[in-house]
Amino acid sequence: MNKQEIIHSFDPNGPGIAGNLFGLPFSLDTSEIVIVPVPWEVTVSYHSGTVNAPKAMLDASSQVDCFVKDIPDAWKLGVTMLPVPENILEENQKLRTLAAQHIKSVEAGKVVDATDPLLTSINESCENLNIYVKSTTQRLLKEGKLVGLAGGDHSTPLGFLRALSERYERFGVLQIDAHADLRKAYEGFTYSHASIMYNALKIPAVNRLVQVGIRDFCEEEMSVIKRSMGRVVTFFDEDIKAWQYEGNTWDEICEQIIKPLPDLVYISFDIDGLDPKLSPSTGTPVPGGFEFQQIVYLIKKLVQANKKIIGFDLCEVAPGTTDWDANVGARMLWQLCNWMAVSNKKLSYVPE
Repeated sequence: MNKQEIIHSFDPNGPGIAGNLFGLPFSLDTSEIVIVPVPWEVTVSYHSGTVNAPKAMLDASSQVDCFVKDIPDAWKLGVTMLPVPENILEENQKLRTLAAQHIKSVEAGKVVDATDPLLTSINESCENLNIYVKSTTQRLLKEGKLVGLAGGDHSTPLGFLRALSERYERFGVLQIDAHADLRKAYEGFTYSHASIMYNALKIPAVNRLVQVGIRDFCEEEMSVIKRSMGRVVTFFDEDIKAWQYEGNTWDEICEQIIKPLPDLVYISFDIDGLDPKLSPSTGTPVPGGFEFQQIVYLIKKLVQANKKIIGFDLCEVAPGTTDWDANVGARMLWQLCNWMAVSNKKLSYVPE
């Protein structure tokens, strides 16, 4: 069947198709948006579990009702997730054990030695992952797909950003996160989850980084922000809360967040940017953060400001002992897909 026949034969009010993203009846060929799963958490420095996030969100997504009040044809777009790569899972498991041993030694006071063969091997494997992510996302972009990435830890989208930098001369990154992620080679890991934005800033095409919700950061990261000469614009969580306490609306604050962003925007979303009650199992939860609908409103305002979302990642969704984290993650993934599609004129926003 062609895509129109598939749409005609599918009942969006009934149960979804087991094993398909959001239970929708689409394949790679019939989807406008493709989610790339990257089950990787080699360098996580606190709790683990994000490696299982892509599969957990896929499973939870079948419980998401796909009707969107202001985007009535959302489900017809076509969204799918690539198969979770087993070889990446296996490599992660092997390296995670070695990385955990290294982290334990560092926490016991061992001085990081950049020439340590173990550390060198892990850094090389992380770079190999970056190469895999870049080639996979690059291929999909060349096929005309809109692309999102489902981590894994927050180190996983670097290859995607590199792929986009070869497609777009300049773009901005909107980072929703509890952490600044501007550390250099944290614990000796060049591609640490705590270094993703430090590494992103090495990409010349990333001409603006706007950070939102930051509430856990170190002196080194503050120095990077101050030295950036405006390339990094950080909205700290405590300042956002203070503005709200003083009477500023979330709508007004969103306008200030969006203002420094260029026309092309990549969204990098660490789930710990939300209030921890929404993602209690994430690797490094921090008090504070946002409600679910606050972030949906911010993304919606971004699109209404005529910014084009050229890609996104959703990372650090550790499933935990229940399906709550995966449920929240799947629902945020659905929102990201829809608003990226609207911003690219693939779907229509029809407010009531």
